[in-house]
Amino acid sequence: MTPQSEAELADIIAAAKGPMSIRGGGTRGSSGEGDPLSVAGLSGVTLYEPGALTLVVQAGTPVEEVKKILAGENQRLAFEPMDHRGLLGTQGVPTMGGVFAANTSGPRRIQSGAARDFLLGVRFVDGRGDVLSNGGRVMKNVTGYDLVKLMAGAYGTLGVLSELSLKVLPKAEACGTVAVDVADLATAVAAMSVALGSPYDVTGAAYDPDAGTVFIRVEGFETSVAYRGEALLQALAKFGEARMTLGEGAALWEGIRDVAAFHDKPGDVWRISVKPSDAIVLAQTLGTTALQFDWGGGLIWALMEEGTDLRARMNVPGHATLVRASAQTRGAIARFQPEPAPLATISAGLRAQFDPRAILNPGLMG
Repeated sequence: MTPQSEAELADIIAAAKGPMSIRGGGTRGSSGEGDPLSVAGLSGVTLYEPGALTLVVQAGTPVEEVKKILAGENQRLAFEPMDHRGLLGTQGVPTMGGVFAANTSGPRRIQSGAARDFLLGVRFVDGRGDVLSNGGRVMKNVTGYDLVKLMAGAYGTLGVLSELSLKVLPKAEACGTVAVDVADLATAVAAMSVALGSPYDVTGAAYDPDAGTVFIRVEGFETSVAYRGEALLQALAKFGEARMTLGEGAALWEGIRDVAAFHDKPGDVWRISVKPSDAIVLAQTLGTTALQFDWGGGLIWALMEEGTDLRARMNVPGHATLVRASAQTRGAIARFQPEPAPLATISAGLRAQFDPRAILNPGLMG
C-alpha cells in the first residue's frame, strides 16, 4: 500500500484489520511482519524559507532531492544522515521520513546534534487513523508536550510520519581533515579526546583500526579551517605522524558515515553506543571480525560472526543494536537493546496510547 496523500494514509490505517510494516524508501529492509505500508507516495517540499533556515517536506521525499534543493541555497542537512544501502545491501531511495523515524545521524552529530535536534514540527497518523500534529515551523516554538522528539527514533511504532518541519544550516565553505597514524585504540581515543576537547570546533572524530589512523575534521571559512587544522596538527603530533588535507574529505567522511569498510563483507553488523573511554575495554572482549569507531570512540560499529549475541559479551554500560543479520538471527536476538523495566513500562504505555490496536510495526522495538 502506497497512499498518495495524508488523508489516504489515515483511511488505510483506520481501516486496517491487522499489523502493518511501515517503510519509507525501503533502504533499511523489512520493518517486521504485516502488510507493507509505504509513505513514498507522500513526496515534495511544502515550504522552504532559506532566510529563516526552515524547510517543510512530506515524509516520502527523497533525501537526495532535499540535498539538491538546499545546495542551491548553499545550505545543508547538518546532521549528515547515513545511507544504509551499501551496508545492508538494499535498494530503494532514502526518504526524509525514514531518516527521522530512525533518528539517523552521521559523524557531525558530535558537533551539530542528532537528527531529532533539527525537528521543529511533525504531522503523523496514529494507530487509530487520526491525524495529529505537534510543533511548528519556527525555531522558537513551545506547544506543550514535545511529541516532535518522541516521534524521532520511534521507528513508526507510535505513528506514521506524513510531514516534517526542520531546521537547516549553511553549508561550510571549506573542509579540512587531519589524519594521525596511531599505535592502538587507546592512543586513538586519547587523540580524539584531545581534538574534541580543543577550542577548534571539530565536526568529526573517527578511527579506522585497519588503517591505524585517526581522522579529525574541521569545517568553516577556508582561512579558519587552515588555521585550526594547523593547530590540531601540533596538538596531535605527540600521538603519531600527523598530516592534513584541505578540500578533499567528502568521500572519506561519506565512507565513515556509511560504514563503507563493512560493505560486502560477510557477518552480522552491530552498532554500539558507549562512553569513549569504555570503548577500549569493550573492544578487547567482543571477539569481532572488524571494528570501526566514530563520535570520538562513543559509536562503535562491530562486524561479528553470524548468529553471535554481542550483548552477552558487553562488559561496560551501553546500548547495542543489531543492524544487519539473517532472518534466523533476528528471530533469536532482539534488534534493539532491551530496556530497563521502568523504561519498558513507560514505552509500552506510550505505544498503548498512540497505537492501541498494536498494528504499527508490532514487536519491532521489543
